[in-house]
Amino acid sequence: MNIFRSTLCRQSGTSMIEVLVTLIILLIGLLGLAGLQLHAQRSEMESYQRVQALVLLQDMVGRINVNRGVPACYDTTTLSPAYLGTNAAGTGIIAAPACAIGTAEQNAQAEQDMDDWSNLLAGAAEAGNTGAMLGGRGCVDFDAASSVAMVSVAWQGLGDTTAPPASLSCGTGLYGSEAKRRVVSLPVRFATLAAP
Repeated sequence: MNIFRSTLCRQSGTSMIEVLVTLIILLIGLLGLAGLQLHAQRSEMESYQRVQALVLLQDMVGRINVNRGVPACYDTTTLSPAYLGTNAAGTGIIAAPACAIGTAEQNAQAEQDMDDWSNLLAGAAEAGNTGAMLGGRGCVDFDAASSVAMVSVAWQGLGDTTAPPASLSCGTGLYGSEAKRRVVSLPVRFATLAAP
C-alpha cells in the first residue's frame, strides 16, 4: 500500500505541465493563424486596388474612344503635374486642362471626361465607405506621330514589390519608394483615315 501512495505523490503535477505545453502549442498556432489572416487581408486589398485601377483604365479608354476626334485633348503630359487624380500632397483633386483642338462640343466633352476621371481617381464615386486606390493618379500620353495614346493608372501599394519599368512613368516619385508604385497601362491606337 505504501508503494501505491509514493507513486501517486511522485506523479502529481505532470498533468499541469501537459496542459501548459498544450496551451503554448495552441498559442503559437493561433499567432500563426493571425499572421496568415493579416497577409490574406493585405493581399485582398492589393487585388481590390488593382481591380479599381483596371476599371478606371477601361473607363478612360472608353471615354477617349467615344470622343476620337480630339485625342490630343486628353494628353496629360503638358500639365504640371503631368497626371490627374489625387494631388502630390494627397489632399485635393487636379482639374482638367482646357483644350482648343476640334469643335467646341468635342473640347467640352474632353474637359468633362478629364474632370470626371480625375474625380474617380480620387475616389469621388465611392458611396460604400470602401474608398478608391491609395493615391490614385491617371496619365494619358498621346503621341501624334504614331496616333497612339498610352493610358495609365498609378497607385500606391501596401508593400514593396518590383518597381514598374521606367517606360511607365505615371506617378514616378510620388509614393516614397518606386517598389510601392503600381501601374497598369493600355495603348489606344487611332486610325489615320485619308480620302481615297
